[in-house]
Amino acid sequence: MTSEPGRLEVRKLGQVPYLKAIDGQRRLVEARKRDEIPDQLLLLEHPSVITVGVSGRRHRENLLASPAELARRNIDLLEVSRGGDVTYHGPGQLVGYPILDLKPDRCDVHRYVRDLEEALMRTVARFGVTAGRVHGLTGIWVGNEKLAAIGVRLSRWVTSHGFALNVTTQLDAFELIVPCGIRGRGVTSLERLLGAPPAWSDLEAAAAEELAVCFERSIVSSAVSENSTAARLWATRE
Repeated sequence: MTSEPGRLEVRKLGQVPYLKAIDGQRRLVEARKRDEIPDQLLLLEHPSVITVGVSGRRHRENLLASPAELARRNIDLLEVSRGGDVTYHGPGQLVGYPILDLKPDRCDVHRYVRDLEEALMRTVARFGVTAGRVHGLTGIWVGNEKLAAIGVRLSRWVTSHGFALNVTTQLDAFELIVPCGIRGRGVTSLERLLGAPPAWSDLEAAAAEELAVCFERSIVSSAVSENSTAARLWATRE
């Protein structure tokens, strides 16, 4: 089977344990490399977890909490294969994992990250929030505070991992780490900025639509997506 170029299947998955999401993501990435499925966007939340990226393993001082404190707060700690340092995921955070084949004309890691940032800035702008970039740093920012973090992995120009947008996230969890290894800056959420967060379904739809625009993809209907090869791969238990 050869996938059609330009198609994007969007999966709205609810709350998914981190390791289950990574396992499902891995199966989809391998299928995308074989051109068995079209591009994917996974939208979900995670139970509370702190993840340490590739560069974070060299900077253990950015994890401020002891194992006992993390256990008391029921927060898992995992080393992961994405780029970047340490970050927190938890309920109320919209996590997006694009699985995109960037070949033939988007084989540029920096461009990919900038395009993700653009999609996120356009997403939050729909709800009245003006976010921007900070030179030398990834993610999107409102003033001195990060609203969304980005950490990605590419294998044969197929992407995985992605972004985490704070919506109603418990921001005090970030006090357990130096978020993304960046000192002297804070974190914020749509709830804090707006007083009341957007409806989750509206936010998911906006994120999918803006990502599709920025990457020049067309979203496949949900009826097709729910019965596709990728849907069966996601549901597989190994």
